[in-house]
Amino acid sequence: MRLQVQKYISDVALFKEQLLLWACQFHEVIYLDSNRDFNADQLYANYDLIVAVDAFTSIKTDTEKAFEDLYQYQSKSNDWIFGYLSYDLKNDIEELKSENFDGLGFPDLYFFQPKKLFFLKGNVLEIKYLNLCDDEIESDFEEICTQNFSLDSTLFVNIKPRISKEIYLDKTTKMLQHIQRGDIYEANFCMEFYDEDAKIDPISTFKRLNSISTPPFAVFFKNHSDYLLSASPERYLMKKGTKIISQPIKGTAKRSQDEHEDWQWKMKLKSNAKEISENIMIVDLVRNDLSHTATKGSVQVEELCEVYTFKQVHQMISTITSEIALTTSPIEVLRTTFPMGSMTGAPKISAMKIIEELEETKRGLYSGAVGYFTPEGNFDFNVVIRSILYQEERRYLSFSVGSAITSKSKPFEEYEECLVKAQAMFQVLNQ
Repeated sequence: MRLQVQKYISDVALFKEQLLLWACQFHEVIYLDSNRDFNADQLYANYDLIVAVDAFTSIKTDTEKAFEDLYQYQSKSNDWIFGYLSYDLKNDIEELKSENFDGLGFPDLYFFQPKKLFFLKGNVLEIKYLNLCDDEIESDFEEICTQNFSLDSTLFVNIKPRISKEIYLDKTTKMLQHIQRGDIYEANFCMEFYDEDAKIDPISTFKRLNSISTPPFAVFFKNHSDYLLSASPERYLMKKGTKIISQPIKGTAKRSQDEHEDWQWKMKLKSNAKEISENIMIVDLVRNDLSHTATKGSVQVEELCEVYTFKQVHQMISTITSEIALTTSPIEVLRTTFPMGSMTGAPKISAMKIIEELEETKRGLYSGAVGYFTPEGNFDFNVVIRSILYQEERRYLSFSVGSAITSKSKPFEEYEECLVKAQAMFQVLNQ
């Protein structure tokens, strides 16, 4: 049973900062910020902010039988659970492998059942504690409201690309050769930027990243010394009752401070045949993925190639939905759609094999998903992009960016798109 208390928050921006600072005293933290004031046009909006801390129970596993283990954990807990699915869980679903270099060493799957939960919508805060008393809620709330945030400027980083521009161009050319041979139609090719001796303050770094991007699926995640600082604009999958919602992003254009030029970039994206074809290919892939669990005739495209504006970039987003039977397990919906099409390609299995062959680092949590399950079996997960990953004990810092390669791709332009996507991370890390 969870004890529930409501509070009225007069200064929401201040309280969000105080709650993040207070939360980080715990070993396990997930802070999910939708930046609602900046993303009012987003479909299927949920809470403005969710914060979960302090594991009562948890599950940590590698790829072998990962979805089966998650099914057991989610079914038995019958509670709120929070965590992530790494990209490499693909190996649990198909005959695939991940043998590239991994500097981070995060678990492939991690979820926890929090003792303490906070849900903010507008000015109303709901606090839900597990097996704890009123007095502890009140004392914690008072402690949160007395937090004083001072920006820690600790930042020692020297970011390097894992591959050079020349190697990137060569590898994307090889990807194009696979497309010309008919092995694939499209694949998402990614490259890593990293530092093997980085020193950052994760809270301050996340605050900077979130403030310059204000995305709808921002995440601060901490599991002891593993950190994810994410400014993701993309939803992977949401379950709301028997309805499943997927919102893949394919298509990116840069922003301009000049209003007219910025509008031109947006319109250029809206009519770009290459970007539209990329998006539609992934829409078809998602439709196929959803069909594995959908009731007959229920897969629908609610929104096709709509362009949304974020602080750093314009993005092309589609919304695909389906209905499932009441008896369908939420884990089965995830298993039959993972990894998300926007980060793999088409056909999906062939694309993932070629990705493994050409990329030089294990993706891990990058291009995986972070989110939560409710006690009713609903869920909401983002796509881990525009994110900084940091292993504090090893002092290894990593972020990756990628783009979709199709027959119409020009390697140099794809490289430039990757740099546009990396801009927020470079800016935050003062590069």
